[in-house]
Amino acid sequence: MTEITAPTRQQVLTLEQTQQKIRRIAFEIYERNFEEEEIVLAGITGEGYEFARLLANELKSISPLKTRLVEIVLDKERPLNSDISFRKDFTLNDSKVVIVADDVLNTGRTLAFALQPFLQFRLKKLQVAVIVDRSHRHFPVSADYVGYALSTTFNEHVEVILSRKGEEGVFLK
Repeated sequence: MTEITAPTRQQVLTLEQTQQKIRRIAFEIYERNFEEEEIVLAGITGEGYEFARLLANELKSISPLKTRLVEIVLDKERPLNSDISFRKDFTLNDSKVVIVADDVLNTGRTLAFALQPFLQFRLKKLQVAVIVDRSHRHFPVSADYVGYALSTTFNEHVEVILSRKGEEGVFLK
């Protein structure tokens, strides 16, 4: 009889290492946007929003930049069949810097859809920040800020956990 085993997961980054990556990204964001009064951090629902929240906290501790935090709501599995919206009422003025944050950049599909609502504005900059970049592009999306570039196979899955206390980190399944 064949025994079925659960897939093992390997920790790639610990909580401390993940926090260091987020802090470094915050410094990079400040360095590239130090002349701005305010930036918008738009996190994709789930761990992307948690990443944006942590970035906002880091930016507050290292810089005078004001940050507006907004959650982008979309169905990552079926973005064509879902509305792309913001969690709360959110208005955006032209000439702003917007940084869209997500946990993992893989094919670029989720980020391509998440960028869509911002294309109706004359933004000063539209940038992308991710914790892990897997580099399996199917869409012309790249990240301006990357915490960790990880070479993986198509069969492997990268999981970033930021919102469950005691389980935080980056894992490869």
